[in-house]
Amino acid sequence: MLSIVIVTYNAASTLQQCLDSIYLQRLKEIKIVVIDGSSTDGTIELLKRNNSKLSFWKSEKDSGIYDAMNKAIKFVNTEWVYFLGADDELLPDFSDFANQLKDLGFIYYANVIYKGKKHSGEVSAYRQAKLGLFHQSIIYPTSVFKKYKYNTKYKIAADYALNMQLYKDSEYRFKHLDYVIAKYNDTGVSAINKDLDFEADKQSLILNNFGVKIWVRSLIRLTKAKLFKKN
Repeated sequence: MLSIVIVTYNAASTLQQCLDSIYLQRLKEIKIVVIDGSSTDGTIELLKRNNSKLSFWKSEKDSGIYDAMNKAIKFVNTEWVYFLGADDELLPDFSDFANQLKDLGFIYYANVIYKGKKHSGEVSAYRQAKLGLFHQSIIYPTSVFKKYKYNTKYKIAADYALNMQLYKDSEYRFKHLDYVIAKYNDTGVSAINKDLDFEADKQSLILNNFGVKIWVRSLIRLTKAKLFKKN
């Protein structure tokens, strides 16, 4: 069984479409958990209207996206968990992808539609270190969150930082399956802003989790990019 976590704040304009994309899935064993940050725009009323289809929802102030995600995990009681943005949509392939979940030692990831195109295919270790994975492409074993929490120091890229840690963790392996499972909204906060705290720590995170070889390669690329920008 799978839980889908949605964290919301003033998401009334998009949340119903997001929820409807879950209701349309052929996969029937889905639990929906919504953590809202005390919205004032009608989101709470929308959640009340959908109450019968939600496994759990709660509205209270939080300190950001990842604080809300950490809260949500407490209400997840399934083997697998997936995080979906309130302005994103699931696609029909999601059910086929979820039916392939077999091994709780794997972190399964697929593809998403981003800016109208399919991304990202199977991602190499270097590319994962350099660019990360789309959060909406990943289904995690819930056991991950018994061991880890999102680092709320990172307001936009805590999922990126977590996946770096998981790459190093011998208990888990990343496995790609070629399905297109979600449409990722490219106007959300993570798509249009940079996490400056994460960017400041990124090279040390690469070194600690991916090793010297990938770190040196990343550092060379970064140095070249800075030189090119100056010129």
